[in-house]
Amino acid sequence: MIIVLFLLLALFVTISIPIGISLGLATLLTLIFMTNIEPIMIAQNAFAALDSFTLMAIPFFMLAGNFMRYGGVSKRLLNLADHIIGYVTGGLGMVTTLTCMFFAAISGSGPATVSAVGSFMMPAMKEKGYDEGFAAALTAAAGTIGVIIPPSIPFVIYGVVTGTSIGSLFLAGIIPGIIMGLALMIVNYRTSKKNGYTGSGERPTIKSVLKATKDAFWALLSPVIILGGIYSGYFTPTEAAAISCVYTWFIGTFVYKEIGKQELFDCLKDTVVIAGATSFMIGLSMSFAFLLTMEQVPGTIAKTLLDFSNNKIVILLLINIFLLIVGCFIDNISSCTILAPIFLPVVAALGISPIHFGIIMTMNLSVGFITPPYGANLFIASAVGKTPMNRIIKHVWPLIGAIIVVLLLTTFIPALSMILV
Repeated sequence: MIIVLFLLLALFVTISIPIGISLGLATLLTLIFMTNIEPIMIAQNAFAALDSFTLMAIPFFMLAGNFMRYGGVSKRLLNLADHIIGYVTGGLGMVTTLTCMFFAAISGSGPATVSAVGSFMMPAMKEKGYDEGFAAALTAAAGTIGVIIPPSIPFVIYGVVTGTSIGSLFLAGIIPGIIMGLALMIVNYRTSKKNGYTGSGERPTIKSVLKATKDAFWALLSPVIILGGIYSGYFTPTEAAAISCVYTWFIGTFVYKEIGKQELFDCLKDTVVIAGATSFMIGLSMSFAFLLTMEQVPGTIAKTLLDFSNNKIVILLLINIFLLIVGCFIDNISSCTILAPIFLPVVAALGISPIHFGIIMTMNLSVGFITPPYGANLFIASAVGKTPMNRIIKHVWPLIGAIIVVLLLTTFIPALSMILV
């Protein structure tokens, strides 16, 4: 039955049926033809999965990201990053990466980060002589930091699915996210040195940095409010997400004065479309996961892997390779809801913290944002920068390599993610 279930899922994904519908169809057909279970189970489990206070954080973080995109927050973060690091070799690439790190600390979404930052930085990089393929590839790769540096939508999903503390996951993602950004900056520096992509050449003064910081102050205050409120115990991640929406709308409307009626409508419309599709995927993927659990698939896979080897390094390498492959074909959220319950018993048997594994899993699946054929960030960068996909893919491989190096360091040096926790 499980073989039929996965074959149907593979078939539907291969013929380009959206992943949410593929999960639901595969589950439905398997229930009808292979079991005596009533198909109503799909609706019941989908509803139960979405009936979660914690999951309400997702549309709020999406809306906050849109308010930042339309409300002038991105421009001010870019200006600050340019004053800090724009003068070095490959300055605009450095600014792109640093801004994505700033934006990640507010939005929680990889694609939203690429869209918001790329709309400003990709044209600027091309104007300064950067290869358009490299500019788009770097922006797409830097966008993956959006799901590692807290707040993070995939961390919320993982926390709900596995019962892990979302606040602890947020803390654990800080250092790996910063290291990812530094690794991408190193690749950018080497590429820029080779191709002659110079910086502005103007070293920042204390006065200019302070002025840019003052201009971006209200934007920078957002992650302080969100994360400070969570860690101080004043509000939950869901409440933090709602407060983030109100705060970013307020500064975009009344401080920066860039959100009018049309911008507000666009923010709400974009959020409804994306949150609707995401909720659909989450609900049906949980029904799919329920069927796997009912058939004891997680326990069977755990036993098989542990019978193959009880060496922690070998098991983690196998899981990393598997997740990297899955990320090429299935989005982060669906992969997490399906695979987290399967692999968690395996790593728990090896004494690995669920928090540490949540970082490993999210980093693995985030690589899928920039690997074909799924590569959501690649498609967004291609559309925003009007750059052919083949030119982007040509330049993305060294950036993927840098992220995988950071992934391996995080996997085998638990302190990188666990020290703050």
